Amino acid sequence: MERSAAAAVRRLRAAGGERDRDRERDRDRRPPAPPREAGGDGAAAPPGKTRDGSRRRPQALSERRAAALVLLYLLALRGLAHVAHRHLLSRPPRGGHPHFSAHRARGYLDNITAIGPRTVGSPENEVLAVNYLLEQIRAIETESTDAHKITVDVQRPTGSFSIDFLGGFTSYYANITNVVVKLEPRNGAEHAVLSNCHFDSVPNTPGASDDAVSCSVMLEILYTLSKSSEPLQHAVIFLFNGAEENILQASHGFITQHEWAKSIRAFINLEAAGVGGKELVFQTGPENPWLVQAYVFAAKHPFASVVAQEIFQSGIIPADTDFRIYRDFGNVPGIDLAFIENGYIYHTKYDTSDRILTDSIQRAGDNILAVLKYLATSDKLAKSFEYRHGNVVFFDVLGLFVLAYPARVGTIMNYIIAAIAFLYLSKKVLQPKTRAINNLKKFFTAFGLILLSWISTLVTVLIVAVFISLIGRSLSWYTHFYVSVFLYGTAAVAKLILVHTLAKKFYYKNMNDLNLGDVFFDASLLIWTIALAVITQMGLCSAFICTLWVAFPLLTKLMIHKEFRQKGATIKFVVMYMLGMFVPYLYMLYLSWTIFEMFTPIMGRSGSEIPPDVVLAGFIVAITMILSSYFINFIYLVKSTKMTLVSSTAVFVVTLILVCSGIFFPYSSDMANPKPKRVFLQHTSRRFHDLDGNLVKSDSGIWINGFDYNGISHITPHVPEINDTIRTPCEEWAPFCGLPWILPVHFMFRKNWYLPAPEIFPRSPIHFKVLAKELMPWNSVRLSFEVSGPSHMSLYIRPHEGSALSTWSLGDGTPVASIGGDYFVFYSHGLHATPWNFWIELTLTKSS
Repeated sequence: MERSAAAAVRRLRAAGGERDRDRERDRDRRPPAPPREAGGDGAAAPPGKTRDGSRRRPQALSERRAAALVLLYLLALRGLAHVAHRHLLSRPPRGGHPHFSAHRARGYLDNITAIGPRTVGSPENEVLAVNYLLEQIRAIETESTDAHKITVDVQRPTGSFSIDFLGGFTSYYANITNVVVKLEPRNGAEHAVLSNCHFDSVPNTPGASDDAVSCSVMLEILYTLSKSSEPLQHAVIFLFNGAEENILQASHGFITQHEWAKSIRAFINLEAAGVGGKELVFQTGPENPWLVQAYVFAAKHPFASVVAQEIFQSGIIPADTDFRIYRDFGNVPGIDLAFIENGYIYHTKYDTSDRILTDSIQRAGDNILAVLKYLATSDKLAKSFEYRHGNVVFFDVLGLFVLAYPARVGTIMNYIIAAIAFLYLSKKVLQPKTRAINNLKKFFTAFGLILLSWISTLVTVLIVAVFISLIGRSLSWYTHFYVSVFLYGTAAVAKLILVHTLAKKFYYKNMNDLNLGDVFFDASLLIWTIALAVITQMGLCSAFICTLWVAFPLLTKLMIHKEFRQKGATIKFVVMYMLGMFVPYLYMLYLSWTIFEMFTPIMGRSGSEIPPDVVLAGFIVAITMILSSYFINFIYLVKSTKMTLVSSTAVFVVTLILVCSGIFFPYSSDMANPKPKRVFLQHTSRRFHDLDGNLVKSDSGIWINGFDYNGISHITPHVPEINDTIRTPCEEWAPFCGLPWILPVHFMFRKNWYLPAPEIFPRSPIHFKVLAKELMPWNSVRLSFEVSGPSHMSLYIRPHEGSALSTWSLGDGTPVASIGGDYFVFYSHGLHATPWNFWIELTLTKSS
């Protein structure tokens, strides 16, 4: 009898335990209990039940409402970002003391651009522009107060240097022009801050933004400072350099040869990558966080980003500035800033002064004047080399103010936030211990699905971009940017939703929606936490973005978790959720538009080898993946995704059909807002000689390079003679294919055309002489040359097989090879230059 009772108890216990395990397994499949409801008599209903005893299931989120809220949320944030980008001035200049006048600066700008294109070696650059600058400086000097002393010098340096820009080449310049002005206290100053602009331009453009407007701003700053009765502590040197477009030659001549250069402790470089708008601080340092702090404290209308700095210094943008010269050859820290709006007309005939808003000039002047004045009265300037304390994280917040802190502080903060997130996720997944294995499985499945959806989305969209490129519809979005959003953005959204919808329907068929939403939020948080730790470990200051995408979502989750568990995905929950994500989403849209504003015009001049649609599609997918991070969980919270999936797919298909039809012509000749196609034409005469000096081949023609991926496909219908039958053959035996490259950009432009044309006879023909051939020790031969000719020439060297170029009289004496192994020397001169004399030394590498 006792044994039977004991057996019955054991069976009951076993059945109870089995029921407990069943409940444990099914817990994820049940919705959470709703809150208690008060009955009419004041009694509370049991947890999870209504007054009549039936169980309440929280309603799933309506797809229509969720999609509308997400769309409106992103559009509203995009609108805020747009307003921040277009808002130029926050307040008028303060009265009571001399202030920067944009109207006076515009007068300088109009007069400089009226001179016309100002190429190095031309009278416009070497005489007219120089004389105008000197005339204005003398006029400013006559009106200056007794507190200051102004000294003017015209420098015409000659020198040579090597640089790794554009794959590596060597530069030689002779008798180019710098106009240098020193504003200092009446009793002089030992230390100085430099302000740099360049007044030369590329051919065929008045160069209003690049860089006449900066020189105009500097003239007005000189005028404003000279009129002030407040004495400066340090000198301010204004360098109006006349050979920046010749790849940074004039700044090298100044910083390595001018006597005032030794006193410079910091600099501000004024540049342009677009026409007007805001001037972006995109490089600082190296190191010297105090310089960024000076900008943060002094600039009235800040616009700065360490992200732009790391992108620019990565080399993916085919451009460089005088910042490099002062940093590398002068060992001076500085600030590099540039106008970035409307880069479509940068370096074109449309770059005229009337396209630069007066507000843009006023904004730039207010900022630069304030920062220069701050530096010129700073105690730290005299000891700038003592303040090299590592890098600094800096970024502006909607142009209102700048956040800046040492990178080492950012590293500590990043690791702490990552550790907190890892701790939260570990506790979430590993407790209770009885469910740890099941939780880990669900968690890493969601993690893998997110990565899978991102990878498959990227592959799908890139396939579309490659297809567009292959059918000849590349750059359809160049004039109509939002075409790229409708084409690649909607494709990315549709693919992301499709992957997760299929997972929800087939893999998570019986899983509770609320638990799924919770798991996918945590999986996204883990991805961002890993990214934060990895990017911080790489030493990139841009890791602060990941910090935003970990800290704010985690804080939001902790704040609204109770609301979510009790009531489910209600509209109140969605609104609270979006408010919590406001900061990272707004900043990402603000930053991404800055990047697109810089990069989209660059795609029209980035060469023939990189499909711009693939690049832009990759950017759009990356932004889509980032923005989708904490909205993927909504796919599992809504009843259905059918409407959103169909809508995004329909927009993609319609846009794809329109793009394939050719309705979106890439370029625009609208004079109000032109977006021209860039084609480089050179009227060329070529003569090829053998080693004995005998002429083996000669021809003449117009050498054609299209600056973008489309080549000449849009030109051939209008000029039938320019077609693929005149593609330029590569003379394999000759350096750089025997083509007359002005700069070593042969790796960017491999599609060339050569249209036969009558021979051209330049006003200054080239004279090339071998002066001497000397036998040197160690199986070496030194060849000495003399060259005279036009203001711009290029020299290519390829040593004969069995020999190597060991040294030369150029740069620091060590030859720097370009991509492909040949050697490239860029030469330019101002007026009245003597013949160019140089030597090279060849060494035998093996017995012949």
